[in-house]
Amino acid sequence: MARILSEPKIVVATHNEGKAAEIRELLAPWGIELVSAGDLGLPIPDETEDSFEGNALLKARAAAKATGLPALADDSGLEIAWLGGQPGVHTADWAETPDGRDFPMAMKKVQDLLDKMRAPDPRFARFVCCMALVWPDGGQAVVLGAAEGVLIWPPRGAQGHGYDPVFVPDAAADGLNKARRTFGEMSAEEKNVISHRADAFAKLVAQCMPPLPRSEVDA
Repeated sequence: MARILSEPKIVVATHNEGKAAEIRELLAPWGIELVSAGDLGLPIPDETEDSFEGNALLKARAAAKATGLPALADDSGLEIAWLGGQPGVHTADWAETPDGRDFPMAMKKVQDLLDKMRAPDPRFARFVCCMALVWPDGGQAVVLGAAEGVLIWPPRGAQGHGYDPVFVPDAAADGLNKARRTFGEMSAEEKNVISHRADAFAKLVAQCMPPLPRSEVDA
C-alpha cells in the first residue's frame, strides 16, 4: 500500500548542488522544506551496490538514519547503447580525477570510445534515474524513470550539469524539443518537464505525495 508523505521537511541525500536544485524545484508546489545532505555536512556513503535502485536506497537510508527525517535519494546515470549500457552506475566515476570531478573530460572520454569503435549515428543513449524515499521507521518507496535520446558532439550549452551538454532528449514526438536542443541548452524549467528525474518524480508523486491545493493545480 502506498504511503503518503505528510512531513513538512525532508532531507535530500545528495552533495550535488545541481541535483538538489532540481529536486527542490520539483518539490516546490507542495511547500515542503528541503535540506540537502551537503548542507548538513553528512558523510557521503560509499555507493557499493551494482544497481541504481540499490545505491538510491543505500543513500536514502543513511540520510534518514542520520537526521530522523524522511530522506529522498536518487541515483542516476547515463546508459549508452553502443557501450553496452556503460557508464551506467559508474557515470560519475568516469569523471573522477585527483582534483575532483571533471565532466568535460568524461564527455570527451565517451566521445573517444565511440569514435574508436566507429559507432555510427545516431548514438542512442538514455539517462536513468531511480528515486528512493525512505522514512526513519524503515518505510520506503522506489521508482525508476528514464529519458531516451542520442549523444552529439561537440557539447552544446552551459546549463544543467554532468553530461547534459552532449545529450539530446528524444522529446520531439511530443513537440517539446523540436529544435533538438541538448539538456545543457535548456532552462531548468524546460528540463524538469522531460528529464529522467522528472519521469521518476512523477511516479513518486503518484505513489507518495498528497494532492496539491486546487490553486497549485490550476497554476
